[in-house]
Amino acid sequence: MPQALLPLPASADDLARLTPADWQAAIASEPVAAAQWMLHSAQLGHVDAQTILGQWLLDGHGVARNPVDALAWFLKAATQGQVMGMNMAGRCFENGWGTNADTFIAANWYRQAAGKGLDAGMYNYANLLVTGQGVKQDPEQALQWYRKAAALGHAKSMTKIGHFYEDGRVVAQNLAAAFTWFEGGARGGDFRGQFNYAGMLAARGQMDEALLWLAKVPLTATPGYKRLAGEQLLQSPHPAFRAVGQQMLDSLAAPTA
Repeated sequence: MPQALLPLPASADDLARLTPADWQAAIASEPVAAAQWMLHSAQLGHVDAQTILGQWLLDGHGVARNPVDALAWFLKAATQGQVMGMNMAGRCFENGWGTNADTFIAANWYRQAAGKGLDAGMYNYANLLVTGQGVKQDPEQALQWYRKAAALGHAKSMTKIGHFYEDGRVVAQNLAAAFTWFEGGARGGDFRGQFNYAGMLAARGQMDEALLWLAKVPLTATPGYKRLAGEQLLQSPHPAFRAVGQQMLDSLAAPTA
């Protein structure tokens, strides 16, 4: 029978004595055993274990996928001040994972996570402020939160700031600034940043470098974004760009029997 690398803790005090390396060992162990260990630790009241277990229940990592239980564990952690639990509770309410979608409640959890300094919470809260979902639409405040997250190295927020400068929204249009922010998002691993950075490189005539960044996009992009990007690239006057777009669309095709 698979065993977790660490013995099951007997108490919350045992958990408090674990080092970061101990936690990494537990997380990296065989999935079913790791999930059993994490469930036991979550039941002892450890907020980090509750948040990790919630994520595993969302993903089906070592346990059957159960969004309802995932949200319950996120809320247990969130009500005790665990910032990632707050953010993930927000994600559940925004997307209707394990509950009815409710962007008002999602915004409340994102706001709390953002106020406690979590870059992902800042980003998610800013996204709702931009669209006016669950909160009054406020792009100026959204940009402030994106900037705070970007200062912490949050790549997706860098890309969002690039769009503000590209479009001249809230700030004066500044394509040089947009280029710099898109580059930051791209180098930070955001596939949207990579796509936009590639487009601006191409506009500057740096085609070879643009193609290198475009090749990175499908490695992490969602299927929806690959479809969108692929269709846009098919409209390019450059054959190499059209070929990349076709490759993205082909990758979405259902496998044949």
